[in-house]
Amino acid sequence: MARVVEPGVTALAVTAHVSGLVLERRTPLWWWVGFGLSFGLFVLFLAAVGWLFIRGVGIWGIDWPIAWGFAIGNYVWWVGMASGGTLISALFFLTRSDWRSATSRIAETMTVFCVACAGIMPVIHLGRWWYFYWLFPYPNTMALWPQFRSPLHWDFVAILVYVAGSLLFWYVGLLPDLATLRDRARRRWQRIFYGLLALGWQGSSQHWRQFRMLYGLFAALMAPLVCSIHSIVGLDFAGGLTPGWHETQFPPYFVFGAALSGFAVVLMLVIPLRRALELTGVITLRHLDVLARLMLTASLLLSYCYLIEAFMPFYRGEEREITVMTSLLTGYYAPWYWAKIVLNGLVPQLLWVRPLRLNRPLLFLVALCVVIGMWIERYVIVVGSLHRNHSESSWFVFVPTVWDWATLAGSVGLFLTGFFLALRFIPMVSMFELRDLLHKKQAGGG
Repeated sequence: MARVVEPGVTALAVTAHVSGLVLERRTPLWWWVGFGLSFGLFVLFLAAVGWLFIRGVGIWGIDWPIAWGFAIGNYVWWVGMASGGTLISALFFLTRSDWRSATSRIAETMTVFCVACAGIMPVIHLGRWWYFYWLFPYPNTMALWPQFRSPLHWDFVAILVYVAGSLLFWYVGLLPDLATLRDRARRRWQRIFYGLLALGWQGSSQHWRQFRMLYGLFAALMAPLVCSIHSIVGLDFAGGLTPGWHETQFPPYFVFGAALSGFAVVLMLVIPLRRALELTGVITLRHLDVLARLMLTASLLLSYCYLIEAFMPFYRGEEREITVMTSLLTGYYAPWYWAKIVLNGLVPQLLWVRPLRLNRPLLFLVALCVVIGMWIERYVIVVGSLHRNHSESSWFVFVPTVWDWATLAGSVGLFLTGFFLALRFIPMVSMFELRDLLHKKQAGGG
């Protein structure tokens, strides 16, 4: 069994190396290349959204009855990936998993920027973006929210709590490391910058007691919130009468999909960063193996949901649901449907073989396939059901425009731009957790 920390790694060496990456190391060329490409995509996103605000949602491929297109699919996709990062950071903190210490910061940072991308999508989907406050469920004379027991109301509340909780969970977990950067900084602006962010942290027993209580409280809140938020997103679809959406299995279906996509994105970030930041001593093959096993488990659970999804329309015998499923299996969207089956269900089965799980290039490609497959799944759920509704006279085939694709690619640029900036200014592994882990290993003779 691979180790969680390689032999010879000490607490002092970890602190010196990780803090040095932020405070002393010159910005490497790969960072400038990655940031430049990411910022270019972010500029594309600004251009696409700017043109959308000028011309309206007609620049997209949506039309009646497909009023939900890429924007809602992107929203569910980004929220799902964010939820997977929270599972790694919060759930495995509660289970005291030792492998979590080196990957939790990457997962938490990923969550923050995934949530930011997700939060933008419903706003631009409105068309009249200056009425963004219509998304808020409040009593009003125009009866925008006539039914406060609607899953859409629950969705807004869950997203609001999740955004606030994710930011606070991430920031609270940073406080001890921000104080370490403040104390080790040599430049005046760094001491001031990290001193302000550290909020007066001194590392006293009182500070540590309050920190552990608060961090544990946030972890206990965030872990079930992940299941709650994606169950509610599933109910947004299941609560409607649209054929293909009216499924009682959607809440667990969406939770499993969120876990799968989140584990995949964390792997895609961890694999290159452990080399680029010279962290192979603390992010070992054990971490990759555990993340690959989690991704395989989530894939098996989601594959079971795919089987139920295909079986139930024929079991119930409802004509319109059979029409939708037959169309997905053999019609215009069949290539998309079978692509999600292959990418999310079949490709991860390679991870049953341990040497393949530890093959880093292959593992990265499997994770990339899963991320693409999860976006395709969201696309098929949103568009595949709407294009064959109850009224045959309004059947419609959705064809995305260049602005649909630009918005999707630009949102990836927004995520990567934020992540690259975080990569430059905050430690990507938790120094205080690794120190604590190393002290426990030494005390226990491990």
